[in-house]
Amino acid sequence: MNHHLTQTRFKDFDIDPRLIKGLDEAGYEFCTPIQAQSIPISLGGKDVIGEAQTGTGKTAAFMVACMNHLLTNPEHEKHQKNQPRTLILAPTRELAIQIHKDAVAIGKYTGLVLGLAYGGTDYDKQRRALEQGVDILIGTPGRIIDFFKQKIFNLKACHVLVLDEADRMFDLGFIDDIRYLIKRCPEPDKRLSMLFSATLSHRITELAYVYMNEPAEVRIEAEYRTADKIEQSIYYPANEEKIPLLLGLMKKLKPTRSIVFINTKRVAEKVYAWLEGNGYKTALLSGDVPQRKRQSLLKKFKDGEYSTLVATDVAARGLHIPEVSHVFNFDLPQSGEDYVHRIGRTARAGASGFAISFACEDFAHYIMDIEEYIDQKIGRQPVTSDLLIKPEPPIKLERKPKPKRPRSGKPGGNRSQNRNTNHRR
Repeated sequence: MNHHLTQTRFKDFDIDPRLIKGLDEAGYEFCTPIQAQSIPISLGGKDVIGEAQTGTGKTAAFMVACMNHLLTNPEHEKHQKNQPRTLILAPTRELAIQIHKDAVAIGKYTGLVLGLAYGGTDYDKQRRALEQGVDILIGTPGRIIDFFKQKIFNLKACHVLVLDEADRMFDLGFIDDIRYLIKRCPEPDKRLSMLFSATLSHRITELAYVYMNEPAEVRIEAEYRTADKIEQSIYYPANEEKIPLLLGLMKKLKPTRSIVFINTKRVAEKVYAWLEGNGYKTALLSGDVPQRKRQSLLKKFKDGEYSTLVATDVAARGLHIPEVSHVFNFDLPQSGEDYVHRIGRTARAGASGFAISFACEDFAHYIMDIEEYIDQKIGRQPVTSDLLIKPEPPIKLERKPKPKRPRSGKPGGNRSQNRNTNHRR
């Protein structure tokens, strides 16, 4: 939970006792600012758009209102098997899984049936669960549209609609999918709608006013754009010094659990290979890691089997990993917002943490935007020779050979075939 809490308690709200029981048991007593300000509005049946940073308790803010709406509106209770009464859309599968997990805890005594749909894995399992009928459907847009088009469910009885991390939906190009789904729900005045975003940009407020019913705006100014307990520093290495510097800092700082952020999958694989080759038990998380493997890697990272996680930005949002002591921006992110999201993986729930960034030749120009966004200068540190470790060679990554198309009619057309058979898998 976020450590900036208000004096408002969940039990001060007029909500169903079954919800209060679940909240109590899950350790929700005092509200965060976004919860304290948005819940009374949505409990009153009015639409809300909320601006709040990741990690400020948005999930409980919309889940309490959503579940209470379903429990206290008996006219919505009779539903056909194929009609979810709530649709909650999230940009990434990690976030969808996290929302579902929180919903299970909060809704433990409500009897509401939850469904989860996201891409990458468990297709038949998800499909079977949805065919049984769910009250609340949580998921990513693509997979939900896939099931919708197969007529596994319709959205005619969807009386609550939630869009979480709406800014990320735009960034990831989901906005047409979102519009497609919203248009299949009841009219805005026949449902309760909630939208949350780290920033309420013009394009998001525009979306809200088209598809929502005169929503109230709640903006929670971040007291600090970046958590006050994160010690931030920046080094200016040459490109070829980045690996030696990372290894030198790992040796000097001895992080208990660290995430190393990289901008591209190719470089992520390279950094992973260097860390493994130099004795750091490392997990690699990028966009194309299959879902089952992602979940198993994250579990092993949480359980301490891996001390280091190398990740692209796909992993930066929606990950709730306790006790990350150090975040390394091996590549500087390309926006202040991404910087805040990345370093927010440390110092969660009031702990302290360290964020160390490398401003190399390729990405140093982003630093001005980042410092302007967080409204502070990041402390410069010198790259000294004692910090640069001569690395052991990286491990060799096993690559599955790409099937080559035979080039007909050209001499040596089967050369690629020979190359493939010699490849060690």
